[in-house]
Formats: sequence, C-alpha cells, structure tokens
Amino acid sequence: MTDRSFRSILTGSFSTPCAENPTVVMMEAGYAKAGIDARYINCDVKPDHLADAIAGAKAMEWAGFNCSIPHKIAVIEHLDDLAESARIIGAVNCVQIRDGKLTGNNTDGKGFLASLRKLTDPKDKTVFLLGAGGAARAIAVELALAGACHITIANRSIEKAQAIADLLAKNTRCSADAQAWPEGLHIPEGTDILINATSIGLGDRDALPPIETDSLGNATIVADVIPNPPMTKLLREAKAQGCKTLDGLGMLVNQGIIGAELVVGATLSAEIMEKTLADIFGVQD
Repeated sequence: MTDRSFRSILTGSFSTPCAENPTVVMMEAGYAKAGIDARYINCDVKPDHLADAIAGAKAMEWAGFNCSIPHKIAVIEHLDDLAESARIIGAVNCVQIRDGKLTGNNTDGKGFLASLRKLTDPKDKTVFLLGAGGAARAIAVELALAGACHITIANRSIEKAQAIADLLAKNTRCSADAQAWPEGLHIPEGTDILINATSIGLGDRDALPPIETDSLGNATIVADVIPNPPMTKLLREAKAQGCKTLDGLGMLVNQGIIGAELVVGATLSAEIMEKTLADIFGVQD
C-alpha cells in the first residue's frame, strides 16, 4: 500500500445530498478514537459524474469509499473485482482501493449479520423477511451464506420477492419462497427471526409495517433495520409480546466497522461509534 504517512487517509461516501449525515460523524469519531489520521468525506455525486468521481478518488489515492443509492449497481462496471456476496447481491456499497485496484464489497447484510449474532447464530434458523429492496436482498444473501435453513420474503410486489428467492436458490443452499404482502400480514408460527427490511418507521416513531401485530409473538426475535428512531413501533410492539428485539443501530455501526477493516485495515471502537449515534439520535441509557 502507498505510504500515506505525510497526510491523512482519505475515505468517504459517494451519495446524494444530505443535510446531516450520522455516518460521517460516526466514522470520524471511530478514526479519532483509534488514533488514525483519516477523514470520511460525504460527496454529492450525480449519476453522470460517477466515473469521474471514481477516477478522482483513485488519482488522489483514497483508501476507499462507500456508495449509496443510486450508485450501488452503476459502480460495478468501474471496478476490477467483486467480493463473493457483492457478486451474488449484484450491488456494491463499499469499495476498497489497493495499489490502484478497486474491489467492490457489500457491507449492508454483513453489518446486519454481525449485529444479529449478538443475539443468535442464524445457522438452521427460519427467517421471515419484510421487503424486497436493496437492504432485504443483501440481508437475505448474508443470512443464507451463514446457514439459515429457510427464508420467506414478503413484498407488495411478489415479483421482486421471487427474484430474491430465486437468487438464493441459485447461489446458496438455503431454501426460500416469496409471498405477497397484503394488509394485515400474519407472521407464521415457528418463525425464528422476523426482519423489517423496509424504510417504514424511518424518522417516524409511530409508523408500523402493515402486519397483524398480534402475530408478532410467533417470532422469537424481531429485528428492524431502521436506526432512527432505534426503538421503532414494530420493536416496541414485539417487546410487549415477549420477543427479543434488535434495532438498526448495531447494523449501522457494524457496517462502519467492517468497512473500515476493508478500507483502512483497522478495527474501530464499536463503543465510541454506538455512543456517537446514541448522542445524535437522542437515545437514553
């Protein structure tokens, strides 16, 4: 790797405009705690300028960068290599630059998996997944690769859910099926892990996915990918029915930790990153 001792390491995010980006604050707090002379810079990159932005990052010897929507798929044609899960998922959110070579990774599902493992190992578990967007796709792939025995994907567009089920069947040993998501969706008995992988609840503590809330007790663990607010209405309802719950803060923190390991080769402090997010989102101890 090029000697960067004369200046700070540059990392960052190619994203759409954001007035306040908690990830930037979280990552820089992690770098500072680890004593790493690095910066995490949020860049507004228009789709037509993606190739130029990547060339610029490479020319300036950035250690790597993250990509958000709408760049997660378009970035692939500009890369030299893909990690296994990124290849299966078909999307990249973290690019590592080493000796001029760009390798694409996807830390969305890995971040969720690391958070989930604090509660349970997904091996041989039955999963019920709400949603069929990018986060759902990444989570489904990582859980399948980690040994989940069966994943059901529920979505308003059953075609999108079926595409994920087909992807798992083709690339993993996990069985999967798709189903439509009607109003008042019933969570089946014997569900080990229920996951809300939609944006329902983001920024709205009273928003609830259209499910039959009385059936939440059929799941042992209920997880939500929403980091803000951390304790969504879904998780509050699930907790009231005796379920173990998992909020989205852990997924966000672990994405950052995994990304930093890939990009700067260092393990950041989960504790300081969690505290930083808790301060931003007003989480009380």
